[in-house]
Amino acid sequence: MAAETNGAATPGPAAQETAKPTGPTANPNPATAMGSAQTPASSEKLTPAQLKAKAKAEKAARRAQVKESRVSAPPPAQDKGATADGKGGKGKGKQDGQQAQTKGGQPQAHRPSVSGRRPEVPAPPSVVEKDVRSGIPACFSHVPMAKRIPMSQAHKDVHPVVLSVGQQMATFALNDSISRLKATFLAFRKVIESYETPKGNSLSRHFVPHVLNPQIEYLTECRPMCFAMGNAIRLLKGKVNKFDIDTAEDEAKEGLLEWIDLLITERITWSEYAIAKNAAQSMKDGDTILTYGRHRLVEETLLQANRNGKSFDVTIIDDPFTGGGKELAQTLRQVGIPVRYSPNLGGLRPKVAAVSNVFLGGEAIFANGSLHAPSGTADVAMAAMNAGVKVIVLCETINFDRDRVSVDSLTYNEIDPERNTADCFRLLYDNTHEKYITGVVTEFESGGGNSPAQAILALLRKQEDPLID
Repeated sequence: MAAETNGAATPGPAAQETAKPTGPTANPNPATAMGSAQTPASSEKLTPAQLKAKAKAEKAARRAQVKESRVSAPPPAQDKGATADGKGGKGKGKQDGQQAQTKGGQPQAHRPSVSGRRPEVPAPPSVVEKDVRSGIPACFSHVPMAKRIPMSQAHKDVHPVVLSVGQQMATFALNDSISRLKATFLAFRKVIESYETPKGNSLSRHFVPHVLNPQIEYLTECRPMCFAMGNAIRLLKGKVNKFDIDTAEDEAKEGLLEWIDLLITERITWSEYAIAKNAAQSMKDGDTILTYGRHRLVEETLLQANRNGKSFDVTIIDDPFTGGGKELAQTLRQVGIPVRYSPNLGGLRPKVAAVSNVFLGGEAIFANGSLHAPSGTADVAMAAMNAGVKVIVLCETINFDRDRVSVDSLTYNEIDPERNTADCFRLLYDNTHEKYITGVVTEFESGGGNSPAQAILALLRKQEDPLID
């Protein structure tokens, strides 16, 4: 007896294997199809393999039925702009992907198009990181620029204190060369204290390539190394290499820590005091001193001269981009020193012609006597020499470069990352030729004298570096 489904007779197994459902009225119900397959007309028992093949054929037939029903669906009605919806009703004509609206104006849920495909949604535009150097011309592509290096990208051996110093350098919280030098070697002191020589190695062979160099590379990536840092690191490596391979670790570490303390005391603290004392002795009562921006050696010199009881006044021409001269003016006025302040280089000639001496601070002095200093320093020095005014540079010998020379402002410089746009950019330093410098005051001078800029090599040879021994 044949099984019944919805009142219709179900064909036998043989007919089900050959016949395929056609048209939208075919029954897609899997349960019904399986029920009919399980009611054979003959008494022959099917094997499991035959049952599996039959079920597979029925599944393929159902898929073909659904596909055929989509292809044979009636086209959209064109009567008065009405289109057939998915239920045979009529709605207002809308493009695929748009919401249809009812008579009440309420939006209906989105329905797929007649083809059954979802409308393509454009992908959101990808975020492209802007290259900060994209606006720099090719002729300036060699000039480096400070940048913040994510701590996650730093070498695994970089000490946490060095990571902090690098971030401060990249953001110019540590700006001038001596501040960067001092912070760097205080961080190196922490590195040495936490260092342990691996088994089978010696400090003199392992420390520099495997511990010290990763710290230096990270700091250099954050901001190009200043000349004082380069000189001091060269001395530190020389000190490490002089240790005997059999030197005990505790003894070597103690020697390095004492050496760093001596470097900071002699080449930074004592040098600043000696330079300020020597430069203050060269000043006379009634002098008018002109300076550019704010440099710590010039500031300490003026304060020392005031403590010595000398009467003088100061003219400050400020760097319009940094504004450090304003802070210097406030400091000098608090101790009673008369100050005239100019916010920029405008009207430079008459201001320079009215002073007695020009005191300038520098970041470095090259072997040919040229001065590496903040941008604008060269303008002040040239105007002063043209007016017949002495230009005195204050600089520590740790900032002297005995190996390199410089004749322009492009060979050794940096691009200001805060003032770098697609239209223009600014260089942090300029180069002042030695002919515009009257003399240089260092920590090795005495009696208020100073050496000409060209005599830097002779001065360094005469005063051998005690830290190398």
